[in-house]
Amino acid sequence: MKFMKLGSKPDSFQSEGDNNIRYVAAELATDIVINVGNVKFHLHKFPLLSKSARFQKLITNSNEENNDEVHIHDIPGGSAAFEICTKFCYGMTVTLNAYNVVAARCAAEYLEMYETVEKGNLIYKIEVFLNSSIFRSWKDSIIVLQTTKSLLKWSEELKVVSHGIDSIATKASLDTSKVEWSYTYNRKKLPSENSNDPQSNNARKQQLVPKDWWWVEDLCELQLDLYERVITAIIEKGNVSGAVIGEALNAYASRRMPGFNKGEIQGGDIVKNRLLLETILRILPVDMGIASFSFLVKLLRVAIQLECEELERSELIRRIGMCLEEAKVSDLLICAPVGDAILDVDIVQRIVEEFVACDQQVQTDSLLEDEFQEIRSPGMVSDPSKAKVAKLVDGYLAEIACDPNLPVAKFVNLAELVSSFPRASHDGLYRAIDMYLKEHPGISKSERKRICRLMNCRSLSAEACMHAVQNERLPMRVVVQVLFFEQLRTTTSSGGNSTPDHPGSLRSFLPGGSHGSSRSTITNTEEEWDAVGTMEDIKSLKGEVDALKLSGGTGRASSGKDNNSGKGNADNIAASKMKGFMSKKILSKIWSSKEKSVDISSSDTSESPASTVVEETKSTPARSRRHSVS
Repeated sequence: MKFMKLGSKPDSFQSEGDNNIRYVAAELATDIVINVGNVKFHLHKFPLLSKSARFQKLITNSNEENNDEVHIHDIPGGSAAFEICTKFCYGMTVTLNAYNVVAARCAAEYLEMYETVEKGNLIYKIEVFLNSSIFRSWKDSIIVLQTTKSLLKWSEELKVVSHGIDSIATKASLDTSKVEWSYTYNRKKLPSENSNDPQSNNARKQQLVPKDWWWVEDLCELQLDLYERVITAIIEKGNVSGAVIGEALNAYASRRMPGFNKGEIQGGDIVKNRLLLETILRILPVDMGIASFSFLVKLLRVAIQLECEELERSELIRRIGMCLEEAKVSDLLICAPVGDAILDVDIVQRIVEEFVACDQQVQTDSLLEDEFQEIRSPGMVSDPSKAKVAKLVDGYLAEIACDPNLPVAKFVNLAELVSSFPRASHDGLYRAIDMYLKEHPGISKSERKRICRLMNCRSLSAEACMHAVQNERLPMRVVVQVLFFEQLRTTTSSGGNSTPDHPGSLRSFLPGGSHGSSRSTITNTEEEWDAVGTMEDIKSLKGEVDALKLSGGTGRASSGKDNNSGKGNADNIAASKMKGFMSKKILSKIWSSKEKSVDISSSDTSESPASTVVEETKSTPARSRRHSVS
């Protein structure tokens, strides 16, 4: 810490009583009493008149009134600062440092100790000390800025606050290779720093300042209003990255709000915590990547707990949505504030909506004065980011699926937001759907259908297919689709084509003409969805598909000379057998399981339900092709 000694005479101030009376021990009797607050100073007029213009006025007035007592109640810094100025007038030794220099400067201004009164007066000496020593020191600049809090009005007028802020901001913006001071003034010294050994000193010089964020912890000592001004000044200088600013705000919030790192404030003044949160949001730059996702989520959790205004929460949700690809599932597990729900699904829904909105932004550039060209980017968000978010949402859906009070609509609405996003597979979504069906066995058939349509059976891995075909919670139609795509994948892969263009006969096999996701399927009859297969039905289906695979593979082996022809013949054989199997066996099983509860009547035909469906499928190939995805 820097310090400055003024004067050369010994300190002869003495106290009487409980320090409420201070006097100068000298041969010459005192001739003036100055009351500062509740302290009486017995002093001599001449030393005071030689240094202070204000003393000249006060003592002159007291002489005219034949009064040897003067009252001063509004001097900044109180009796301690007044004593420093008085000792300087007497030429006594005074030591100034970062803790008392601001009070002394303000008191000297109050007493008008200018150069016009005497050369080398106190104000001049303090200004030299501030500019040549205090503001050149990192830790002293912070201490001085802290001491201005109690003297803010005077410190602002004397530019002490602005000079301190600029000093700190300038040092924080320096290249770390030029930083020579201790980067954390309040840390314990290393053993090498307490040694006079030259080797230890060399080792100390070689210690590197932590890159970029060396100043973050130090500034946490500042009060909120001064901290905001310092961070704003650092941002305006433009030499510190946004990520470091975000880290600084994170450190400050952690220091000032106990429990912040856990996303739950433990005690404290609610009003002050709200003000702190609002200030952090105001300081935080708007650019993406400024703050880490975990920091933003912690701010949101605290904002919900403190019941902050909707404006603050909406801003946090917007910022979180912009960097959603950085999240982990655990980041989104925000407890519901009220109601029977365990987790706040509505907040996550809004966050995902913000991410989707980022992908739909339109950039408009002005090319000429009256002509605009609208440039639509292929996406503000890259496909890898979308894939990460899709995987994230799948994982979150699996977490909330265990909530017995979660409505189907919330589950489906959240999943549909990312339905168009690329996925390596639909295994995560299948897992979430299965967990929801397991936890909610009493949902209606239409709700079960709605959930299962979210999943693309074609995008399941072999392991997921194996699980799905044995899953009694899935509707029979989903099981059939899984088995079909498994057979189709095997047939295609053995033909050497990774992206097959299978014939219309295979495409028309898909229920309702769908070639892809089951969520876009248009069913021929509700019973196909409503039926839930038993283990016997599923085993029977599996056996039939295995037999078809063997039959198809044999057909290919015998037609090796013409691969394309063999591929087409095998597909036709497989499709034909599968369609026959579907119409005569599967649909008859499904229908027979419903005959007891559903009364089907038709005035136009007397055919059996199974044959009716088959006939309808045969008679509407155009509709099947129209709904297929090639």
